[in-house]
Amino acid sequence: MFEDIKKFTPFDKGIKLGSRPSDLDDTDDNPSVLRAELSCGHVTDPQTLTDCCRAQLNHGQTEFKCPLCKKKWPYDEVQKLAKLTVEEQLSFEEQLGTNTVKKIVDFRDCPGCGSLLERSDVSSLCVQCSVCTVKNGRIFEFCWQCEREWKGPRPRVISVVIDCPMISLPSVVYKGTDVHVQCPAIRACPFCGVLIEHNEGCKMISCPECKTEFCFACLKPTHECLKTSTHLIPCSAGVAPRQIN
Repeated sequence: MFEDIKKFTPFDKGIKLGSRPSDLDDTDDNPSVLRAELSCGHVTDPQTLTDCCRAQLNHGQTEFKCPLCKKKWPYDEVQKLAKLTVEEQLSFEEQLGTNTVKKIVDFRDCPGCGSLLERSDVSSLCVQCSVCTVKNGRIFEFCWQCEREWKGPRPRVISVVIDCPMISLPSVVYKGTDVHVQCPAIRACPFCGVLIEHNEGCKMISCPECKTEFCFACLKPTHECLKTSTHLIPCSAGVAPRQIN
């Protein structure tokens, strides 16, 4: 049994309808099909809009945007023009909430059981899932970056990071003193694991591999660190220890 494809009819009220070919689907140019004009100016049918928004949710987005002009589509507009069913509304709203929580608190889905986990140690890419560990009767760990089961050696020690010298950050001074903040000269990017040697004055650095910006002292993402400090004062969380995992 085939799933019904959603369509507009002349009886749909409060929607600007027309027969212009769809902008979101190159194959949809049937002049007998009614399509709605979105707030961004592009036109589409309800089924294509539903599929487009569902794909954005599956990619972790917290708002809907036109893939062509990148303008935001308000949720109430999507709800109406995509002709979302009650089940679809519940599914969309649940996924929007989940995606928002993940962005705010930095959660990941365990690849083993799907449980939502928070990383407690930002210096380690290896995370253990207690649910899978109990269920499987063995320790289950996965990579925070690629979300695959961890296959690295144990113990996960990077000798270069452990043995590197300490350096002073020239631009970061403890308040009321001339003492500069010190931290290890080499860090593993907390997001992709690539080794980075600090050679600038600012405590913020951009990973040359994954392009993520983070603080070389506390290892938090730049936007998180700057919530309670500045580029020129010590991190409120202190200096993160050497990354031994």
